[in-house]
Amino acid sequence: MGNPEILGIIAGNGVYPKILATAARKAGVKKIVAAAFTNETDPSISQHVDVVEWLRVGQLSRLLKFFREHEVHRAIMAGQIAPKNLFDLRPDVKALVVLAKLKQRNAESIFSAIADELAKVDVHLLPATTFQEDDLAAKGLIAGAKLSRTEEEDVDLGWNVAKEIARLDIGQTIIIKNGTILAVEAFEGTNDAIKRGGALAREGAVMIKVAKPNQDMRFDVPVIGVETIEVAGEAKLRVIAVESGKTLL
Repeated sequence: MGNPEILGIIAGNGVYPKILATAARKAGVKKIVAAAFTNETDPSISQHVDVVEWLRVGQLSRLLKFFREHEVHRAIMAGQIAPKNLFDLRPDVKALVVLAKLKQRNAESIFSAIADELAKVDVHLLPATTFQEDDLAAKGLIAGAKLSRTEEEDVDLGWNVAKEIARLDIGQTIIIKNGTILAVEAFEGTNDAIKRGGALAREGAVMIKVAKPNQDMRFDVPVIGVETIEVAGEAKLRVIAVESGKTLL
């Protein structure tokens, strides 16, 4: 399938939506429309797209209507929604009906349900890595000094733990030092998990971030951005290990 002439972006927080818009434009997408969220999406997204519609988290009907009005048939989810805003969710009637049908309410089930509703109006979600394949983590050492034997052992142990918590849909990140798991990411997100683990380690901890087994690449793809690297530096982490081919850098 070729590049769409019109692309919809469901824009969460962080720089990812803007990076995606820039990459899509370079790839030849003629029109980019963004569904942005109040108190989440960076207002400067308007400088990178052609049309922006500002929504509250939970306004599913407006999202569907917006994409229909602009003839969007391909869309990408980019960026996340802060946990505090998910707790402050005020869903419209459409979203309430969708949520009521879910047996389990986690990120994957909610995003899958949204994808199904989009598909009903002929809007199909593309993989979150579309237009950014060159930004996926490669295998091997990307930067920095070679790992010590202890650090390699921490990565090996932490990898298995991270994969298991990802399988259970708890989180995708763990912080470990000298064989001891210091923090497991849960609802608070990656950066807060780093802060907790870093405070316990004081310095020299190892962070591992992975994709879920059978990761749906349309949403919740692991991302390591500038802010996460800065937080890791402040927490005096020694190593950041990620899953190659499935993590955006």
